[in-house]
Amino acid sequence: MPTESASCSTARQAKQKRKSHSLSIRRTNSSEQERTGLPRDMLEGQDSKLPSSVRSTLLELFGQIEREFENLYIENLELRREIDTLNERLAAEGQAIDGAELSKGQLKTKASHSTSQLSQKLKTTYKASTSKIVSSFKTTTSRAACQLVKEYIGHRDGIWDVSVARTQPVVLGTASADHTALLWSIETGKCLVKYAGHVGSVNSIKFHPSEQLALTASGDQTAHIWRYAVQLPTPQPVADTSISGEDEVECSDKDEPDLDGDVSSDCPTIRVPLTSLKSHQGVVIAADWLVGGKQAVTASWDRTANLYDVETSELVHSLTGHDQELTHCCTHPTQRLVVTSSRDTTFRLWDFRDPSIHSVNVFQGHTDTVTSAVFTVGDNVVSGSDDRTVKVWDLKNMRSPIATIRTDSAINRINVCVGQKIIALPHDNRQVRLFDMSGVRLARLPRSSRQGHRRMVCCSAWSEDHPVCNLFTCGFDRQAIGWNINIPALLQEK
Repeated sequence: MPTESASCSTARQAKQKRKSHSLSIRRTNSSEQERTGLPRDMLEGQDSKLPSSVRSTLLELFGQIEREFENLYIENLELRREIDTLNERLAAEGQAIDGAELSKGQLKTKASHSTSQLSQKLKTTYKASTSKIVSSFKTTTSRAACQLVKEYIGHRDGIWDVSVARTQPVVLGTASADHTALLWSIETGKCLVKYAGHVGSVNSIKFHPSEQLALTASGDQTAHIWRYAVQLPTPQPVADTSISGEDEVECSDKDEPDLDGDVSSDCPTIRVPLTSLKSHQGVVIAADWLVGGKQAVTASWDRTANLYDVETSELVHSLTGHDQELTHCCTHPTQRLVVTSSRDTTFRLWDFRDPSIHSVNVFQGHTDTVTSAVFTVGDNVVSGSDDRTVKVWDLKNMRSPIATIRTDSAINRINVCVGQKIIALPHDNRQVRLFDMSGVRLARLPRSSRQGHRRMVCCSAWSEDHPVCNLFTCGFDRQAIGWNINIPALLQEK
């Protein structure tokens, strides 16, 4: 009985201390708020060169950060009190148990274990709260700088590739697993032309640099060149599709666009190509025009890339060397250079600038399939891989990349905004992220139950000259999306 009485007395004292300490914390927080409130009011009253909307947003964000850290501070104090209480309780239990004769070492081990658990809890709470602050800040920035403008819905299966015409009128092209390629009005989202000349999945689409010609690659082991003529409809006012809520909402694969009506059935259909490029023994996964548009290159699952003369359809060179299927090919915008990527974890640079010498360089650095490799301005190549990394390479130094971006999901066909040097990364996990060439993350495109892709994002394409939409994405949810990216705002935030 005396032992029990001592234990109760100790617990009562600890409870009184806890209550007194709690009241002290409330008074301290109250006085701190009174002290910090005056400077903030004074700050809001001072002259500033920042726009009022930007200033109010910043004040709101810093207020959120202050509140989060204030909560962390209070939780920290509470956890420390729990540790002290636990130690007191353990000490009381040690005195109460005579017969057990707990050694000091055992008691110390038990207290240390409990303290370690609480310490881990504190670390976890801190990390979660800090992550929430950073995520909230980046999400707010992304929403302000990245706005969904138009959705292009009409394909009957997933869309593998998206491209923007380089001549007037500027149209959007999409290549789909439904065996068709569609051309769209960027402003209205209306389907203008349907190409139905392939008998297999259309895996890529690229526009001629100076004529109204399109180059498509297909699972039917061919690449087709076809001519189009379009008349753009009158643009309609763009509806506001911005998100009103604060948090992005996860959506299931079932929440896909309603495609009961075939919008492409009303537009003109082209069924016969001008030229068919036939030499591959497997799926043609990608194709592109060389600078000038007189030659085209194709990449195939037969482990080769072929260079063709467009006018005669003759095979000029067969590029061999990859050990597994090719996944992509890309040409330099101003030089006779080609880069091919493969499932063999490498990509290769083919140099056709000297007609008598066709050199090849092999880039090794990825640990899984290289899904794409693209040129930028100057002497850089950017490669993306299923190993969840993107690497920036200098063509003059092939041994190691000059920058590496690590992500949480496999990366599909990337694209670089040449003028601003911004990389768009489409992911298997339905996200699209923007990075600069040094590997700094700039933004993540908004995705919720009402906008964004619902399934894997397959490809991205920049259009630097269009006044409204300057980035396009497509995915296996059977839609393409046009985005307005406020690049100056992103670069300013960086």
